[in-house]
Amino acid sequence: MNGRNPEGANRRVYKIETDTEHTIVQFFLSGLVRNEEIDGFVTDLQNATLALAGKEIKIRADLRAFSPASPEVADKIRAVQEFGIQNGVKRVAEIVESDVVALQLNRVARESGTDKILRRFWEEESAREWLIHGDRDDAVHL
Repeated sequence: MNGRNPEGANRRVYKIETDTEHTIVQFFLSGLVRNEEIDGFVTDLQNATLALAGKEIKIRADLRAFSPASPEVADKIRAVQEFGIQNGVKRVAEIVESDVVALQLNRVARESGTDKILRRFWEEESAREWLIHGDRDDAVHL
C-alpha cells in the first residue's frame, strides 16, 4: 500500500507491507506528514493490522525519514497505536535517527501505552531480529 499526498504529486508519504510469515506489519513514514495525509496512512495501517487478527502482531516502523509532526498528526499516531494494542500488537520496533523525532514519539508512545511494548533501533536487522525472536534469554544485556 502506498500513500500519496492529496494533490496527486509523486511524493511518497508512506508505504506499508505485511510479512505474513512472521506477522509483521512494516511501514515507512517520510517527511513532514500533513494532517490530511495521515488519514490514509491510519486507515491502511488499521487494515493491515486487522488482516493479521488473532495472531501475535509485530510492527516495524521505519521513521528515519520522518519529520516531527503537528499536534494533530501526533494525536492520530497515538490513536492508531492504541488501536494496534487493542487488536493484537505485541511488539513495536521503531527505527529512528532524529533525536527530535524520538522525543516526540516517546511522548506519543507513553500516552498510547505503546511504550510498554516498544523498542527503538538504529538499524533494520536488529529490529527485525527482535520482532521475530523477542528477548532471548541467552542475549547479553548492557
